[in-house]
Amino acid sequence: MNTERPIVALIYDFDGTLAPGNMQEYDFLKEIGVTDKDEFWRECRAMSKKQDASEILCMMKMMIDKSNNPNHPIPITRKSFAKFGASIPLFKGVREWFDLTRRLGDEMGLQIEHYINSSGLTEMIEGSPIAHEFKHIYANRFMYDDNGFAIWPAAAIDFTSKIQIISMINKGVEKISDNKEINNFMARSERRISFRHMIYFGDGLTDIPSMKFLRAEGGFAIAIYTPEHEQHTLDLVERNIINFACKADYSKDEALYNTVKAIFEHIKAVDNFNHLEITNIREAKDGTLTGDRSEPEAETISVKLRKRLHFNLFNR
Repeated sequence: MNTERPIVALIYDFDGTLAPGNMQEYDFLKEIGVTDKDEFWRECRAMSKKQDASEILCMMKMMIDKSNNPNHPIPITRKSFAKFGASIPLFKGVREWFDLTRRLGDEMGLQIEHYINSSGLTEMIEGSPIAHEFKHIYANRFMYDDNGFAIWPAAAIDFTSKIQIISMINKGVEKISDNKEINNFMARSERRISFRHMIYFGDGLTDIPSMKFLRAEGGFAIAIYTPEHEQHTLDLVERNIINFACKADYSKDEALYNTVKAIFEHIKAVDNFNHLEITNIREAKDGTLTGDRSEPEAETISVKLRKRLHFNLFNR
């Protein structure tokens, strides 16, 4: 049995995945005087089309422009974003989910880590009651002037950026500004978290490329849906973009919990199988086949060698 705990990354979109709707639609739009949220998004799409610009960047520009309306100026700061984030409602069971899955991982000998990969706002997510659950939050961010007011986008996470972030998690890179580490070649055997040990949770169009990418790399994709988006989710199933579709209920013993539990069991079983095969290869090379996989010698392979053999087994 392999006693080394594999790291499993659970990677979440935020809006529509952990929380209903878009986070800007709660207190933020009201604060800056926007009474028609649909009109706000129509303006955003119109600007994107007119300027042939990223819809994410257009949204962030509109947030700043509308907050600086001379008739209703509401300068936005990191502190005010955190306040808006505190009011975001979450789907059923989300608050308990992270501890549940960590305990489940502990029982199976897995190390569970949670990440955000979202086109929402980092600063609002940081103000949410679940911010402390994530090892890292990758999402849109603003730059701030010396007085702490938001002045310009610092990071804009769209559908292509989300794939890059999955690769950053794979390598163990946290800072988007760390271009050298992001682009440096790293052998798969040296990367921190295997793609095969990742589960992506998403709901929207910006998640589809990430789901397809991760599945192609041997990872897992779960679409989270509510009744009004069930048809869209059925389409993802029919197009073979996702592994599973689960309703937005993170409670213990509901469909999502049981699905993730099954994925954990699969990851652990494959890891144990590969460990036994690697051990057998090592013993054969040393001429010391024991036939007893419970022997302590089965654990003496160096971590570096084990990773190299693991990579060769998966890619032969």
